[in-house]
Parts: sequence; structure tokens; C-alpha cells
Amino acid sequence: MSFIERQLQTAITAITNWCDKNGFVLSAQKKNCVHFCKLRGMHPHPEIFLNGTSILMVSEAKFLGIIFDEKLSFRPYILNLKRKCNKTLNLLKILSNTTWGADFSSLLKIYKALVLSKLDYGCTIYGSSRKSLLQTLDTIHHQGLRLSSGAFRTSPVQSLYIINQEQALELRRIK
Repeated sequence: MSFIERQLQTAITAITNWCDKNGFVLSAQKKNCVHFCKLRGMHPHPEIFLNGTSILMVSEAKFLGIIFDEKLSFRPYILNLKRKCNKTLNLLKILSNTTWGADFSSLLKIYKALVLSKLDYGCTIYGSSRKSLLQTLDTIHHQGLRLSSGAFRTSPVQSLYIINQEQALELRRIK
């Protein structure tokens, strides 16, 4: 057993003892473990036990809606976020119909409530991802601003920010 496995097993045993003392029950079937590691080569995952049963090692885990993967690249989370936001933007496309659609301020409020709130949630955590991966979210932001303002697809992005009085996602992540 390696040093890390011993340390983790000691911590799990301490948590289990505390739970037994205070009336909590931990179920090994509902627990999983992610081995966060940036090493590229093949290396074994630590084997950790809870009440004599092995805890399942998984490649990604969801915590408070954010998907953490082994390499902490946040690629699965960003791709899932992109898919969910695209579905919501389809609703905005319907509402932005030129003949009977909603007005500019209503569309902007709907965009901020349904899409921008999803993009902002957890941005301090996944903001450390690769720039190319984060740029996939920028296209969603730009498309939402275009739909809410009624701008053409060829409109420059900087003018969209000014018309909608919004910041780029990169600047929003810094705040």
C-alpha cells in the first residue's frame, strides 16, 4: 500500500468512526472516488475501502452541478454546458421572430436569465480550462446576444457587446 493510499484510508476510517459516533451511515454503493492526477503515463488507481468494501473509481464526478474529470480539464462539463445552452437558445430563436416575437429588452432579460446565468455559474472553477475550450462558450454568448438584439450574423462581436451593454465572457470570469 502506497503512502497516498494509507493517508486516504486513514482519513476514510476517521470519517467512518465519526459517522458511527454521531449516528450517520455511509453507503459504499453510493460512493465513488476520482483520482485527480496530471500524470500522462499509466499508473494504478489507489484502492480505498469503506466498511470493508472497495470504493468505485470513476473518471468523472458531478459536484454541485459541475463535472470534475480526472485531469481537471473540465471538458465534459463545458461540452455538457454548451449542449444545454444551445437547447435554450433554440427557445430564444422562436421568441425572437420578427413578425410576432418579443421586444429587445424582453429578449435580453430572457437571455440573461436562461443562458447567461448558466454560463456564469462555476466560471471561477472552470475558468482555468484551455482557452480553445472556453472559446466554445464564447460562440454561445455571441449567438445569444445576436438573437436578443436582432443583429445580423455578420455583426462584429464588439458592437454586440456595446449594443447589449454586456461584457465578454473572458472579462466576466475575471470579476
